[in-house]
Amino acid sequence: MIKQADGHEYVFTGGTGTVLDFPLMIEAAADADDGPFMRPLTDDDEVRVWAPHGRPTYDEWDAALDYSERLDFPGRAQGNCTVLYRDGRPVRIGYWGVTAD
Repeated sequence: MIKQADGHEYVFTGGTGTVLDFPLMIEAAADADDGPFMRPLTDDDEVRVWAPHGRPTYDEWDAALDYSERLDFPGRAQGNCTVLYRDGRPVRIGYWGVTAD
């Protein structure tokens, strides 16, 4: 078994193949300079920029990521996530980011 500190080193040296492998979730409003981590978007400042009603659907999220420049990718070894809704109910979590490799 890899200890958490060893796991961090594994991620920092390119051992991750997906943003879901990040070993740490940080607060939405936390300083997002160094990874590896996953960070949820803040509702008011980040989600409402591309989903003004505050309950983004999968299609809105996908469109915001797809060349629209409304939703940026984070830096290396960083990921973001947000709740996605259907008919006003939470149904998925959208994850995106940049791996450490």
